[in-house]
Amino acid sequence: QVQLVESGGGLVQAGGSLRLSCAASGLPFTVYTMGWYRQAPGKQRELVAGITTGGLTNYSDSVKGRFTISRDNAKNTVSLQMNSLKPEDTAVYYCAARRGNYGAYNNWGQGTQVTVSS
Repeated sequence: QVQLVESGGGLVQAGGSLRLSCAASGLPFTVYTMGWYRQAPGKQRELVAGITTGGLTNYSDSVKGRFTISRDNAKNTVSLQMNSLKPEDTAVYYCAARRGNYGAYNNWGQGTQVTVSS
């Protein structure tokens, strides 16, 4: 079955950087769109960034220009480079996957905590 395992979360000061990684297994990675979601306490889960099978990317307005999503099809991994972090970026970050370039994400990792202190 599909497995998504995130790593790289932690505690960082405002203005700092973190890099999240997600290792995917049990799926033909190259035909899956990959994404990163986050959920802060008391808030709904929101899409942070996505990258299609062809490498097209999209970002939420709140992270555009600060975060970069990338994928390595040879290693079945997707990464999220997060720069200029703000306290409002504090959340549990989830790796997500969906087959093809359309539809809802339906595969999820267990999440990794990112905490940005002011």
